[in-house]
Amino acid sequence: MNEMPEIAGLRAYPLARRGFVMSSLISGFTLATARVQAQAIRTDSAGLDARETMVAVADGQMPTYVANPQGGGPFPTILVIEEIFGVHEYIKDVCRRLAKAGYLALAPELYARIADLSKMTNSAQIFRDVIAKAPDATVLSDLDSAASWATSHGGDANRLGVMGFCRGGRDTWLYAEHNARLRAAVAWYGPVVSDRTPIQPPAPIDLAGEVKCPLLGLYGGQDASIKAEDVQVAAAKARAAGKQVEIQVYPDAPHGFHADYRPSYRQADAEDGWKRALAWFKQHGVG
Repeated sequence: MNEMPEIAGLRAYPLARRGFVMSSLISGFTLATARVQAQAIRTDSAGLDARETMVAVADGQMPTYVANPQGGGPFPTILVIEEIFGVHEYIKDVCRRLAKAGYLALAPELYARIADLSKMTNSAQIFRDVIAKAPDATVLSDLDSAASWATSHGGDANRLGVMGFCRGGRDTWLYAEHNARLRAAVAWYGPVVSDRTPIQPPAPIDLAGEVKCPLLGLYGGQDASIKAEDVQVAAAKARAAGKQVEIQVYPDAPHGFHADYRPSYRQADAEDGWKRALAWFKQHGVG
């Protein structure tokens, strides 16, 4: 597995349906990083409607963070896919940043039915006990449900985009390969190669030729967990199938360079990537 060398060879088992463990989102920041530092960017809610809500999914109610400008809309909509650490303050802030730019942004807690991420303090444990047990089909279905919820709560179904970080970047690739209603996607340092298991059968690279919307990938040249050549192979497969995929590499950036609450944050690269992401959405009709 490319994401974390220390959990290579992990086996995944089907998730038993046992209801939702998390009924609300994480307050503050994740406990599962080596060091959380002061957040570089803090976005207030002035002029926004920012709140936690519940989104109906196939087997229950999923806690979700939503932010949009005040007013009736309809707003262009962006699904925000979390890192492995849950929908904590950083992901909520990303939603508010998007709302300040005019979007309805929502981040569903995709792992809510598996574990309470607010109590987990070790990233390897999260991969073993949560990520490996999250069926891709369920993740994609949950994102479809979030998109449908947005449409009935002020979002514009014809201006739908997706943005994800780390594992959420992987899922951004998969969702762009799944949902033909997407207009644009932005994957921040998303692995395109991952273990293929019964519940996570394809890696994004396997389906790259099926990307259904223009996709922008933002990657760090010093990212030890993602092979640059794998990303370029995925992009080439997409382009060979007539798809629009653009990869931007920041030579000196590590993995997680947008995560402004961690030491991996690189301000200049994060700011440039953010500008590129917003321009990408607007260029392709999500704005």
